[in-house]
Formats: sequence, structure tokens, C-alpha cells
Amino acid sequence: MDVLGRITLVTGKEEFLGERTVATVRDAVRTADPEAEFSETRAAGLTLATFGELAAPSLFSSVRCVVVRALEDLPEESVDGLLEYAAAPAEDVALVLVHSGGQRGSGVLTKLRKLPAVTESKSAELRPSEYPQFVTSEVGALGARIDREAADTLVQAVGQDLRSLSAAAHQLTHDFPGESISESMVKKYFGGRAEAKSFAVADAAFSGRRQAALEELRWALDGGTPPVLVTSAFAGGVRGLARYQGAPARMREADLARAVGVPPWKLRTLREQSRGWSETGLAHAIRAVAQADADIKGAASDAHYTLERLVLTITGLREPR
Repeated sequence: MDVLGRITLVTGKEEFLGERTVATVRDAVRTADPEAEFSETRAAGLTLATFGELAAPSLFSSVRCVVVRALEDLPEESVDGLLEYAAAPAEDVALVLVHSGGQRGSGVLTKLRKLPAVTESKSAELRPSEYPQFVTSEVGALGARIDREAADTLVQAVGQDLRSLSAAAHQLTHDFPGESISESMVKKYFGGRAEAKSFAVADAAFSGRRQAALEELRWALDGGTPPVLVTSAFAGGVRGLARYQGAPARMREADLARAVGVPPWKLRTLREQSRGWSETGLAHAIRAVAQADADIKGAASDAHYTLERLVLTITGLREPR
């Protein structure tokens, strides 16, 4: 990776991906010169004088890596100096500019993107349907394989925190070296996660399986699952059903998954669940979930009773087939 004499522009709100890019640049500089110097500052305090000090060679090493964070806070009086440097960067300096996303400083970004020495690395937040592909890429980068169902299950179990998903991918590939990661392997290691238990309760309830939902609820609460995670899973379930029923007819699976905001495998569950739900039933379900969530967060003294009542309400609203 050629980073010396260039500017790496890191943009976007996904901090994990941004930090990975910063680490990649630093590693490339260390490879080029093990004695290289590294420095870091925030854009808010960047003046022409301090920038010159950061980029200039020292007595010990001419190769440097400079990371400037929160570029959106760059003072107006420092913009011209930064653009002037970026137009003709020092050959032995790798400069990384990190912008946290949003509209602030967008004018500077537009000008930087036009310069030949600037390479942009975008770290935008992922859509819900993109997390399984992130897992697949992480596992692939570690020299292993994971099937789609296993990747979907891992996202459901671990959640949508990229650091946690990356760590889970590392653990699986370490514990099953040279093997293709299957859904059963994922469930063995991560099936007991609180988030996964919460979704199991909600899925059973929206499918009309009252007894199964109550049993899943008791297991989840006895296992220490916070009640707020259960109401959160119910909120996600009712939103998914409403979006699914409101989506245009005859959409392709991939397009429908994006429109609903779920991974493609989840469409099978929504399709099955939706057959027992009318618009009126969903409207009542949305109110029931909102009330239960409010009760859990302070208005009710018995969270277990509140959640059992929610299960009974949701399964009662679903029309028999």
C-alpha cells in the first residue's frame, strides 16, 4: 500500500471501519521504515505553524505518519494551508485526515477529493442487510468460509456492532481452523446471547405460537436477559411486519429485503408471519409494544408480568389461519 507522499481521507460515521483504515496506513508506514515517527492531533487545534511541525522531518527520522482527527472542526483560517499542502505533499510523510461524517466541513472534503494525491476511504454505516456480508468478508480475510445462514445467525446473535462481529469471526475461525463455518457452529458458541433469546420470543409471538413464546420468555428472563431487550425485539418485529406488508408487490427478494431493512433470510419468517396479520391487528400491536416498552422503562413494577401480558396480547391479535 503506497501511503507515503499521499493523503488518506477517511470519511463516514462507522468508527470501526475508519480506525481499521488508520491502522492499515500506520502498518504500511512501519513496513516502509521501522524507525518512522507517528503523531496525532485534532483538527480544531491545527494552525499553519503546528501543521508544519507535524509534517516536517525530525532529527531522528524523515519518515512520518500524521493523523488528523475530526477534520470537520478545522478552523477556517487553516483550510488554505491544508489544501496547499495536499496539492504537493511531502514525499516521506503519510497524512491521514479523519472526517466523522455529516455536513460540517463538506466544502473542504469536496476540494480535497479533487486533488490527485488524495485517496478517500469511506466508512459509512452499514444497512441492516449488509451485516451478513461484513461477516462473510471478515471470515474470508482470515482464510476461512462461512455460509449465508451462519452469517445471518451470527448477526442475529451478536448484534450490529462491527467490533463484536469481527471478534466473533476471529473466534470462530480460530476454533474451527480450515473448516467451513456452519449455522450449528455459530449456535454452539453464540446461540445463548441475550439478543438472540429476545428475538426468539418475538418471532414465536408474532407467529402466533403462544406457548412457545411464553416458554422462550421464561428461559430468556431466567437466563438474565434484560427485559428492555425483549421489548426492543418486539419493536423490531412489528416494524418489520409493517414494512413487509407495505412494500410494493412483485419486488425481487434482494430489493424487498433492502426496502424492509432485513437480511434476505428474514423474509421467509416475515412472509409466514404476515399471513395472520391485518393492518388493524398491526396497528394494535404497535400500540401494545409501545405501552410495554414504556412500562418496562419505569411505569410498571413487575417487568415479568408486563412481558407475559405483551406475549398474550400479541398472540391474541394475530388472526387464526
